[in-house]
Amino acid sequence: MREVVVLIHGLWKTGNDSWRLRQRLQKAGYECQKFSYQSLRHSPEENARRLHQFVSAIDAPVIHFVCHSLGGIVLLKYFDMHPSLIRGRVVLLGSPVNGSQVARRLSKHWYSRWLIGKSATDDLLGSHPVWNSWREIGIIAGTLPLGVGLLSGWLPLPHDGTVTVSETVLHGATDFITLPVTHTSLLYSSKVAQQTITFLRAGKFGDEIGNMLLESEPT
Repeated sequence: MREVVVLIHGLWKTGNDSWRLRQRLQKAGYECQKFSYQSLRHSPEENARRLHQFVSAIDAPVIHFVCHSLGGIVLLKYFDMHPSLIRGRVVLLGSPVNGSQVARRLSKHWYSRWLIGKSATDDLLGSHPVWNSWREIGIIAGTLPLGVGLLSGWLPLPHDGTVTVSETVLHGATDFITLPVTHTSLLYSSKVAQQTITFLRAGKFGDEIGNMLLESEPT
């Protein structure tokens, strides 16, 4: 029986940026579909509506979500607007669910505000999304402090060069881990991919477990 993973990219990215992670998920037996959206021209809420249309067209008994950075905020808006009863799990990779200090700095000045465009809503600038336990959700945060986010100024450790670990902490999350990777390399790291697959299969991080969701306990 099919298990589909919907991959959702972050700010300034496209669906093609997740190609390495997608390869590893497919090798693990998952069917992957990319949700591409315009992160600068549309708000997270507008993109969440488009995500709803995208997901509604998928005919599968299990739909997982793996989201990088801003993609996690789009997904939280989607679940807030369209709670789903379809089975599946969620993994967020470096998503600033508590707001982004880098985004707040960029939004203050006319000459840098264009870099985040319509993504500069309360969701990215500091609101606290509520996770109502629609599904099991795992958070992976990076701790290798190298990245373009540092061009905006100093960030409190630990961080991944763009997003601080504290910005990724979501109340109600099922599990949370940090790995020594940068914000961008969350998409390319073999360790991140392994832990993502582990969570999709088992609902927790740790040693890889071989059972697919349909062979384990319902979520």
